[in-house]
Amino acid sequence: MENLITIKNEYNSLDKLHEFLKKDSNYEYSKEYDIWEHRTDANGQMEQCIVVKKSSMHAIKVFFVNDNTVKINYIIPNKMMHAYFGKSVKARRNILEVITGTIKQAVLASSQKKAFEEMEKVFNKISA
Repeated sequence: MENLITIKNEYNSLDKLHEFLKKDSNYEYSKEYDIWEHRTDANGQMEQCIVVKKSSMHAIKVFFVNDNTVKINYIIPNKMMHAYFGKSVKARRNILEVITGTIKQAVLASSQKKAFEEMEKVFNKISA
């Protein structure tokens, strides 16, 4: 699950978004390196994102795709849980991995969607 949101000019940096979340969010939040996608900047350094966490199983990461547009992705913040329940990025998977992945998605999909929509609402206040 992901969404692109255009935000107001006064919130056009991760630091400003972090300050906004300090004031207006009931969730846990932190500024972290993006270990989920391993995005890098022009200098080859790992990019940062803001992680808004509802629980150890539900969170979103927020990062800028351009000056006033943020991308919000659903993630599992716990690294151990992400390794087991997260989406596999392997190029080739065996039949057992395909079947268990389908079962995991069917069981978790509704709770993940609900959590994503709840956390996404935090950013409606600053959308343009």
